Amino acid sequence: MNNFKIDEAKLEDVSALVDLLAELFSIEADFQPDTAKQVKGLQLLMNATDRSVIKVARDTNNSVVGMVTAQLVISTAQGAPSAWMVVSSSFRGGGVGRALLQAAQDWAKAKGATRMQLLVDTENLPAVGYYHHLGWESTQLQARRLFF
Repeated sequence: MNNFKIDEAKLEDVSALVDLLAELFSIEADFQPDTAKQVKGLQLLMNATDRSVIKVARDTNNSVVGMVTAQLVISTAQGAPSAWMVVSSSFRGGGVGRALLQAAQDWAKAKGATRMQLLVDTENLPAVGYYHHLGWESTQLQARRLFF
């Protein structure tokens, strides 16, 4: 069931991307939807095309139904760039997530990355299971954050 296509996000997609992020953040305990912050972050990603990308899945009506963002960070463990991602999708079970992750992986590899990492809420068992099913490995690392 591949009734979607993958391409790069455009400025006119920002509203739909904010809606997807609101859906994601409504189930993630560590994040809260904030339209102004999400718009600012998406615009920053779109303006940093040498080190970040936003890929979207579009349905047959050309509506955005999923997204992945990837950003290159330099991994001292790998000695190369590494991509970090966030994925959200209102279409589940139809291959959208897998296609978005593959698009992000292809982009990251082309930029020289040798590893991809993602964050997943440990209480979001469907997401934990999904990434495990796709071969993503758990690590001993825990995320930490500090707001300032």
